Amino acid sequence: MTAPNTARDRDPQAARPSSSLFHLARRFVGSLSRKTPAESDVVWALGALLEGEQRLWTQQSRPDQRHTIEVARRACLVMPSVEDEEHRPLLAGILLHDIGKIESGLGTFGRVLATVCGAVVGERARTGDGRVSRYLRHEPLGEALVRAAGSHPMTIAVVGRSPELSAATLALLEDADDV
Repeated sequence: MTAPNTARDRDPQAARPSSSLFHLARRFVGSLSRKTPAESDVVWALGALLEGEQRLWTQQSRPDQRHTIEVARRACLVMPSVEDEEHRPLLAGILLHDIGKIESGLGTFGRVLATVCGAVVGERARTGDGRVSRYLRHEPLGEALVRAAGSHPMTIAVVGRSPELSAATLALLEDADDV
């Protein structure tokens, strides 16, 4: 067995492709638009979610709704069966992968500052209950939200980026999220 050669191999939570500067710059530009997602996309997304999950998803900002739809659509291009009923919990997890960010109450510029703070300060920025730390801890917070909403265990695992997820499932999410 060879030693892991990337931070992602050692700890999937540590270094995701979405932490790249290019990804963050694209997300920032996209988040400046207040454009509502296309109605057909919203109907599609809500159709993949349970009632409690729908309530959560609609609490996201418009840019976050557009982003999660884009990530889910990209995942469907890579793995078309993700739209099948048997994979509904996986699709729901992808649509809700950033839901914990609603707990921070931060807007676009606050999120930029939180991301910079996290990069500069490191793990200490994730401690406490302030808005920045809640933003940086959005995965476990999101996991708690979808658990409380009655989500399927797979949905909960995807949102929380559980170490029990298969490498293929984690890669699907991370690659689709690198938009």
